[in-house]
Amino acid sequence: MALQTDVVLVKAIVSADALEGVAHFRDWLGASPALAHTNLRAFWSAASATLYLYLELPVASPLESTDVAIVEDIFGVSFPEATGVQASRLSRVFDVPGASIGEAAAFHYVVETDTEVGWAEEIARWYDTEHMPGLASVPGCVRASRFLNHDHGPVSFACYDLLTQETLGSEPWLAVRNTEWSSRARPHFTNTLRTMFVVAGVRTRT
Repeated sequence: MALQTDVVLVKAIVSADALEGVAHFRDWLGASPALAHTNLRAFWSAASATLYLYLELPVASPLESTDVAIVEDIFGVSFPEATGVQASRLSRVFDVPGASIGEAAAFHYVVETDTEVGWAEEIARWYDTEHMPGLASVPGCVRASRFLNHDHGPVSFACYDLLTQETLGSEPWLAVRNTEWSSRARPHFTNTLRTMFVVAGVRTRT
């Protein structure tokens, strides 16, 4: 089934030595017409040797599961040293500039989670009306976005472009995390994955 898609996310385990090769993404991305004109952003976690590659569509478009399966195949062939390759369609549900918009983010923090049965709507309201706007307003946050992952969960995919890792431990950030609503919502997260990435240098669309 075709689903409205803003970003195709490619996840892979890639060594630091292999990251430079990702910069030649046009060599493999051109084989997928649906994604030939995407902008690309790349982030890497040294702790898990994990690459997150965002293929940002110029305009949200319906994509089939076969489109992302092709991306997985092409990426796997183009980068045989990569393992655990997964491609997912992401739909944007929240996106705001942060307090430090205009500055160059060096870090990218991602929180992926499912929810307990019956809590999805409540947690979505918490995310989009309190939590995400609150974190976006913290100095050091360049942008805050949330997506729904339609293919390889967890379903909720919240991400933050940050100036420094220390932003996460700052007093304003912790104040947003420790509200009463946060204390009610967070215990109902399941399959939660929190990852800090560094920005990896990759060419964008020309």
